Amino acid sequence: MGEDLLKIAIEASRKEQPGAKAKRYIGNFFDRIRIDNKIIAKVEGNHGIYTVSIDIKDNLTDSACSCYIGGNGYCHHCEALAFTFLNNPDSFMVSKHKTLKEVRNLNQVQAYLKGKSLDSLLHELKAQGITNKEFAESIEMNPRNLSSIRSSELRNRYYNELGAVKLACLWVFEHIKKPKK
Repeated sequence: MGEDLLKIAIEASRKEQPGAKAKRYIGNFFDRIRIDNKIIAKVEGNHGIYTVSIDIKDNLTDSACSCYIGGNGYCHHCEALAFTFLNNPDSFMVSKHKTLKEVRNLNQVQAYLKGKSLDSLLHELKAQGITNKEFAESIEMNPRNLSSIRSSELRNRYYNELGAVKLACLWVFEHIKKPKK
């Protein structure tokens, strides 16, 4: 189902042929992964290796790239990833999203955290009655830094602390139950 939804949404958002800048990247992505309705891959660009993603939200594409202009998904790398997927969807390794209860070893922890954004983990904490500010202060982090890490991940730019913050979220889920008002 995820692959079909991705194809439909990407085709709807990409009515034109790829531009000249995008053409040179089509098919050149590596570490291609599909998780549910999201594709993620890496490509070597002019200034290093970029992480590029396309996600489906409300039947629309939501793209991001770690290049200097791709934070909102409006770059040739995002365009090239879309056409790479449309041309060869089977080249993307399908990663099944595990629930936290299914995680049994360190490799699965890493896979689980790759499939969960910090934003979604913070929403889950909020549903338990824990605000971003309370969480940040509990792990001795400035709430602004937490916000910066969260928004950077959404643009495929990663802070070194991202994994540790996600793990802290998991620890809070397991050990802290805040009574709802």
